[in-house]
Amino acid sequence: MSINYSEKIPNNVNLASDRKLQRALEHWQPHFLKWWEDQGPSDFAANDVYLRTAVGVDSQGWASYGHVKMPDYRWGIFLADQIPDRKIGFGDYYGQPVWQQVPGELRSQFRRIIVTQGDTEPASVEQQRLLGLTCPSLYDLRNLFQVNVEEGRHLWAMVYLLHCYFGRDGREEAEELLARHSGDSDNPRILGTFNEPISDWLSFFMFTYFTDRDGKFQLKSLAESGFDPLARTCRFMLTEEAHHMFVGETGIGRVIKRSLEVMKELSTDDPATIRSQGAIDLQTIQRYMNFWFTSSLDLFGSEVSSNAASSFATGIKGRPDEEKYDDHICSDATFEIETPDGTENVGMRNAMNEVMRDSYIQDCGIGLKRWNMLIKRAGFDIELYLPSSKFRRSIGSWVGLPVDPHGNLIDQATYDKKLSDWIPTESDRVFVTSLMQKVTAPGKMAGWIAPPDRGINNNAVDYEYVRLN
Repeated sequence: MSINYSEKIPNNVNLASDRKLQRALEHWQPHFLKWWEDQGPSDFAANDVYLRTAVGVDSQGWASYGHVKMPDYRWGIFLADQIPDRKIGFGDYYGQPVWQQVPGELRSQFRRIIVTQGDTEPASVEQQRLLGLTCPSLYDLRNLFQVNVEEGRHLWAMVYLLHCYFGRDGREEAEELLARHSGDSDNPRILGTFNEPISDWLSFFMFTYFTDRDGKFQLKSLAESGFDPLARTCRFMLTEEAHHMFVGETGIGRVIKRSLEVMKELSTDDPATIRSQGAIDLQTIQRYMNFWFTSSLDLFGSEVSSNAASSFATGIKGRPDEEKYDDHICSDATFEIETPDGTENVGMRNAMNEVMRDSYIQDCGIGLKRWNMLIKRAGFDIELYLPSSKFRRSIGSWVGLPVDPHGNLIDQATYDKKLSDWIPTESDRVFVTSLMQKVTAPGKMAGWIAPPDRGINNNAVDYEYVRLN
């Protein structure tokens, strides 16, 4: 399905046929642009950035590349093509036709889930606002901005649904999405992870690897929804989300690669020695990984959840890749969950958060295998790992309990003493921040990160991805 870029708001939903909706969204548009000016990437509004823009929603050839100033980026409303005769694939409405309007009895639940998803999109832009000022290369600067503009478009996706299907309540919620701000003491973002500061690029890479991967799983679950406009919206968003995780995985891999180069050159894995050469030691990388992975685990919610059961039963939210399961009703199935009091079998519907979290953990492990292979090939006996899902939890059965990264319940005094060995300390953050010096000569890289294997869209690594003059 092609996208109409001749309209004030680019779209493939025939917006011009609904003048009331079009006027409402055109009223919201300047508020969005003002938010972008105030809360979006700092200091680069006048620069041309080599960005991709969606020109269609099919899986082939949907992106066009070219230099554009970010405030001129054509944000819009794009839904994946409708699947003819699509049926609800799970829950109590299994096999029934999908809904083109929100069922009245599910209105508040759908609105809450759309608002929560929508709130994460501008939040990450706000978290990353100042990163451009310390970019390690033009290549990385461009990737940051690509992530930012796509998060902006994902906000548009949720705002369209709110305006189109939720009336005055939806319009008010859309305004609130621009009123909350990441880390604001009075009006913060809804989910805790999206209020964490991202003041260095190692955190950015961890965020795009771990937290955007949570986003992938949330979108995949909503892409199964019985409310077809939501499902179609999320299917298209997933095509863009893949790039965000690519930025994270390759970014972390390049940091590790540079560290290994220094380690091999000096024949040591001593953290202080590695740091003295302006690289980031693997132990610090592990601590950052522990922090962002566990923060992202909480985004899935409690292990046992009546809300998750209700969302599955009513067709609001399925499991990612629902078709791979044999049982799509799950009325009698159980799932084994480990609690502080031992293992417990709970109803599968009530365990949907944990089912999705387990799939997420397995997906996170793919990058770990690649990074550990780099370390092994370099000849070092160090292995990065994902900490236990019980470690540093702020929600669910293990909330607040003194569990070490390997899943062992220990005494509180030992936990308090050892925590600085497991997550970044203030001195870690000061050191990493000290490395964040802007490098903008085409093809040049900061000393703490290796160059990418290839450039973007068949361009060379030293291509002028952002024009700074």
